[in-house]
Amino acid sequence: MLTDEEAVSRVIEMAWEDRTPFEAIETNFGLSEAQVIALMRRTLKLGSFKTWRARVSGRKTKHLALRSAEVSRGYCSRQYKVKRGMK
Repeated sequence: MLTDEEAVSRVIEMAWEDRTPFEAIETNFGLSEAQVIALMRRTLKLGSFKTWRARVSGRKTKHLALRSAEVSRGYCSRQYKVKRGMK
């Protein structure tokens, strides 16, 4: 499981993003969907975890196999991303 605080933070961010599929998290961090769910359960407050689970359950953009071919990016082009090396 992840130990680096920055990596955990990034996984949580990716898990909350509507357009980032679980497969992208697995590719980047080696965590399966079940492991991401366990991480979210451990890390988030109960209410936040329940809100997140309700949000991602059945969401087509969270699974590549269910995703429309029109969705070509993992995040919105207007979404702010921290560049590596900057804080």
